Amino acid sequence: MVYRDSMDNSTGPVNMSEALGQSEAFLGFQEQISRVASIDRPVLILGERGTGKELASARLHFLSRRWQKPFVTLNCAALTATLIESELFGYEKGAFTGAGTRRIGRFEQADGGTLFLDEIGNIPMEVQEKILRVVEYGRFERVGAVSPVHTDVRIVGAANVDLAQMARAGLFKQDLLDRLSFEVIYVPPLRVRKGDVMLLANHFAGRMAFELGGDQVPEFGKKAIHDLEAHVWPGNVRELKNVVERAVYKANGPVIDRIDFSPFTSPYGPLPGPGAPSIQQAENPAATSSAGIASIKDAETVLAELAGLPLKKAVLALERFRLSQALSAARFNQKQASANLGLSYDQFRGLKKKHGM
Repeated sequence: MVYRDSMDNSTGPVNMSEALGQSEAFLGFQEQISRVASIDRPVLILGERGTGKELASARLHFLSRRWQKPFVTLNCAALTATLIESELFGYEKGAFTGAGTRRIGRFEQADGGTLFLDEIGNIPMEVQEKILRVVEYGRFERVGAVSPVHTDVRIVGAANVDLAQMARAGLFKQDLLDRLSFEVIYVPPLRVRKGDVMLLANHFAGRMAFELGGDQVPEFGKKAIHDLEAHVWPGNVRELKNVVERAVYKANGPVIDRIDFSPFTSPYGPLPGPGAPSIQQAENPAATSSAGIASIKDAETVLAELAGLPLKKAVLALERFRLSQALSAARFNQKQASANLGLSYDQFRGLKKKHGM
């Protein structure tokens, strides 16, 4: 268990035990981290939400020569633009209204160690300029100070956006991107980590059973295993963890037969608001209003995620997605959902049974 710095704006531990996998994609990713860890240069970690970018940064730190020094993190998306500068560089007493004492920033806290900047694409351009000076010269000024502070910090940045595209659009400093990208590590999404889903699922199930005080860990039945392996996992490992913990919590016996991928699915849910798109709008671009465009983009995202799956799994995942979409749009009226999909009622029920919905 690796804990964040005590002055971090995040809470909770960095749980290194969740860095599990045996797939070729995962092992290659871990090997890339191991190779660059000992080279004292900045690194960028890019990947989708929930893939474990902070776990990767922690592994980089603890495999490096800085492992006995601080590992400090900052989630740049959790702060307003006006706070990021003072959080990173600190400030002197009286630098602004409310600055009653001197405060040490993250760069000073991480001196000798590693500073992990999550969601680095959210940092404003003027602060990026100051970070660039730290990378190049190893010094900075606290807010309200006149003398520089020297620091020796390895920067590891992370983002789930295309930083290169942001730089081309003038939204991220190209000079800073060049300095931070000595090595760029892409965290593989769960959908391409063949064989890792059940390894992680059993790990999370064991931990949840222990937390609940049970004397045994429920096993996953054949149908549950099929559903877990066929799911696209847009939320990646974080989503898998939530789904498995919920399944263990709801299990009524030693075997888990049903997987609920969304806790919001219910026939008693609230009616859609007046601006919510109908299923007809989502499927008919000519009839789509501005409210329906989001649904089409969501569908395009799902299709893009299916690209990494084998054909049979992709078809199964797409079937399940469309069935869920139709049921939600029809407020769980199965006859209406089957009509919206252009299926007979019997065909719809057959597919619904096939997917255990």
